[in-house]
Amino acid sequence: MLDKYNKYTKYPGPSPTYWQHPSPRPTKPVPKPPVDKCAFWMENIKHQGVAAFNPSPSTYQVFRNVKDFGAQGDGVTDDTAAINNAISSGGRCGPQTCGPGTTTTSPAVVYFPSGTYMVNASIIDYYYTQIIGNPNCLPVIRAFATFTGGLGVIDGNQYGAHGLGWGSTNTFWRQIRNFVIDMTLVPASSAITGIHWPTAQATSLQNIVFNMSQEGGTQHQGFFIEEGSGGFMNDLTFYGGLNAITFGNQQFTVRNLTFYNAVTAINQIWDWGMTYYGISINNCSVGLNMAAGGPTAQSVGSMTFFDSSITNTPIGIITAHDATSQPLTAGSLIVENVALNNVPIAIQGPGATTALSGTTGQTTITGWGEGHSYTPNGPVNFEGPIVPNNRPANLLAGNRYYTRSKPQYQTYPVSSFVSARTSGATGNGHTDDTAALQRAIYAARAQSKVLYVDHGDYLVTSTIYVPSGSKIVGESYSVILSSGSFFNNVNKPQPVVQIGKNGESGSIEWSDMIVSTQGQQRGAVLFEYNLRASSSSPSGIWDVHSRIGGFAGSNLGLAECPKTPTVNVTSANLNQNCIAAFMHFHVTKQSSGLYLENVWLWTADHDVEDPALTQITVYTGRGMLVESSGPVWLVGTAVEHNVLYEYQFVKASNVFGGQMQIETAYYQPNPPAPIPFPYVASLNDPQFTVATITADGYVIPASEGWGLRIIDSSNLLFYGVGLYSFFNNYSTACSNQGAGETCQNHIFSLEGRNSGISLYNLNTVGTHYQITIDGKEVAYYADNANGFISTVALFRNA
Repeated sequence: MLDKYNKYTKYPGPSPTYWQHPSPRPTKPVPKPPVDKCAFWMENIKHQGVAAFNPSPSTYQVFRNVKDFGAQGDGVTDDTAAINNAISSGGRCGPQTCGPGTTTTSPAVVYFPSGTYMVNASIIDYYYTQIIGNPNCLPVIRAFATFTGGLGVIDGNQYGAHGLGWGSTNTFWRQIRNFVIDMTLVPASSAITGIHWPTAQATSLQNIVFNMSQEGGTQHQGFFIEEGSGGFMNDLTFYGGLNAITFGNQQFTVRNLTFYNAVTAINQIWDWGMTYYGISINNCSVGLNMAAGGPTAQSVGSMTFFDSSITNTPIGIITAHDATSQPLTAGSLIVENVALNNVPIAIQGPGATTALSGTTGQTTITGWGEGHSYTPNGPVNFEGPIVPNNRPANLLAGNRYYTRSKPQYQTYPVSSFVSARTSGATGNGHTDDTAALQRAIYAARAQSKVLYVDHGDYLVTSTIYVPSGSKIVGESYSVILSSGSFFNNVNKPQPVVQIGKNGESGSIEWSDMIVSTQGQQRGAVLFEYNLRASSSSPSGIWDVHSRIGGFAGSNLGLAECPKTPTVNVTSANLNQNCIAAFMHFHVTKQSSGLYLENVWLWTADHDVEDPALTQITVYTGRGMLVESSGPVWLVGTAVEHNVLYEYQFVKASNVFGGQMQIETAYYQPNPPAPIPFPYVASLNDPQFTVATITADGYVIPASEGWGLRIIDSSNLLFYGVGLYSFFNNYSTACSNQGAGETCQNHIFSLEGRNSGISLYNLNTVGTHYQITIDGKEVAYYADNANGFISTVALFRNA
């Protein structure tokens, strides 16, 4: 029998005598150092991003840790100046210092390690900036009790002598994520705001907690937005406040917001179309107030509110809409799948009337709405219950639509990342990085690691293939920039980025990047998605955008592609050098399981680098073509300024869309569609047989690109759609109710054998007819007048 010492000897047998015992005697195991629960790879990875087209690319600093600029984060020191220096250093254009300050040549990631950062005045955000905190230990930005000056603790668009620093509808490509913004030291009577955020496309707020005073009479608010053309935000939590959020913007998709103990959770002061879902409102006085302007001058256009809950709140929603309110369809509202728990008044109408009774117990609003309906014909004015959408099971997680927030890989060590630049790619905007970038993608995939694409412009001259299983994350919108003859044959289009190949199964993850073209690229398809992914594990693409023209390095700016509204543009005299892409995004027939969130597909209408933001003319053929049988989720997507169409769905099915937004091309009808692109029957291109039509005494362009075109499809469920045509040959005289909305004759076409097509809150601008079914004009703009827009609250094809 072995005694207690035998476990310490290397050989078995009887217990050794004392002199045989190993020396020294064993000690207790040395404890491992404690795991740093706050460790975050972004803080420790090697930072070697290059601003390729900056005047000083070798010295310009992309990544900035605020502690390197003197911020202490100790909860005592005033860190305002250090943080603002971290944001502004390096000759960056600020909101009040450099014309409009819109440039892509000075990107920045401003990083906050864990800590408490005290501020006594606003942190001034800059264009093309990602402000990122440590997601494992959220940094706290806390306002001193004496906080003075500035509209927000973070001011995303500072007011100056001439108003906002940037035009809010031109404020692109920026993020704030992973913070606690604490205003509780500021007296409740002070009107302090957490974030001031008048902004536009390709912007986001994510994973932020707003702590406000919960005292009676509080004047605090979480964020304030009064202008802009957004946009997306998600995963925000609010405690207290008079208005937890005050929101005015053309359109937004807002997902996964939680409110506690506010007077009013959401105060909507104006919009054209807003989509809210995954909203949880708890212990507030009012959930959503959309009654701004009152019943005679409503300023809220439309609201879509679903997959949400309201608890212990006396009034769920306040609206100013009824059968006689003005404008005619303002205050259009669709509510679907909203659980109520102790909400006595579910929806309150004008004059404190009860439009929909609530309960002191529990119930669910399965479907309710107010506004004008076309099912498929109308207009019919309605207020009351509606049949909710018949939701395909593969679009759902439980009884709600599937959602998934952008991964930040916060549990991954630095060793789990492969750097594109360390792997040999330069990102300098001049060297051909095709082979090096492709090797880096393969290497990361083979090692089950994440490819970290250090900031830069990666010039590619043939297709970049992204295989199943890839995970890719950029730094401050790293750019893949196509160039050369391979992408320049309009009769043989080629993908710039090909996600999977025909027949390939599996999924990918991709975030925080841009795909662009350089110069003439007549055959470039910027994204081609082919993977067959499951509904439970779809591919995810977050904050990945296309950008064609109008930026440094594109060779498609003001100098190369000026607008020519006084010239009659034809195929013969058109500027061939400015034909810049064949298509933005193709979701192919064989593909499935694609989740897009906050994806903007933009053909530039102006030169971002020009101080006057002068308009330009860049030609791209097609926006997004979806041919998949699904599931496909389009969460906060937008497509703008293409020749033939913005969104087109052909034999597609099982698609969810949240606040899909488009603008048609500013130069049309000069030249008219389809110039300069040939018809492609295999892609079901639209044909434009009539240049103009005459209606109501107006001559209206009929040969302009479609905003939304649906052919032989099923189960397309769109929760908010904005189809805008602002210009006729660069003139805005056509885009108002008094001028007959004559920028183009029609903008949304439903063709062929379709079933289960449902649009909530369709908003149009500049379009004489809002809906066209198999060539028949169905919805007339003036029948659905809503101030600057026209609104159909509910459209179903059958």
